[in-house]
Amino acid sequence: MEPARLVGLRTFASVADDILVRPPRRGGTRIVAVDGGSAAGKSTFAARLAGALATTVVHTDDVAWWESFFGWTPLLVEGVLEPLLEGCPVRFRPPAWEARERGGAIVAEPGPAVVVEGVGAGRQELAGYLDHLIWVDTDRQLAYERGLARPGEDPGFWREWELEEEAHFARDRPWERADLLVSNDPPPPPDPERQLRVIEAATWRVEDRPR
Repeated sequence: MEPARLVGLRTFASVADDILVRPPRRGGTRIVAVDGGSAAGKSTFAARLAGALATTVVHTDDVAWWESFFGWTPLLVEGVLEPLLEGCPVRFRPPAWEARERGGAIVAEPGPAVVVEGVGAGRQELAGYLDHLIWVDTDRQLAYERGLARPGEDPGFWREWELEEEAHFARDRPWERADLLVSNDPPPPPDPERQLRVIEAATWRVEDRPR
């Protein structure tokens, strides 16, 4: 696979400034999606961006818990996005949380911005809700190795998920709509807590399935 062409370094603070300078699509809260393949580093990236925006992160994995891999769009819209855009605080317990007695809730407050992170966060179905879309790119083999290194990860489940993810991205191609493309491949930026690497084009391809 050809490496992504590096455009340069930016700071999370400068990306936050770019997001906040643009008026929200609707209401007073900007919805910022951080999308990318599994184990691309989205959660870490989203947490650092949320820190720069002084806001919280909603993880699509929480919305999708015990749902179909990609059938959770209505739950995210009705339980999280619509309330935020109406200026209401979110304390959402998806149906599977109730059915399986999972504690807690998905919590978010309306404000200048909220970050939504996860595979599919930038999907076409959500385009009308998103103010900013960031694609976190990474080498698929590297991401696969990272993912399987997580405690308790099941290789069989990973392969099942990978096929669903491939089908989704082949249809949806969110990187083509992204406002910003960033790379999470090594080497990291000199100051990864503050800096990110911007790239010219995404490298994610179906034919690059990990070995």
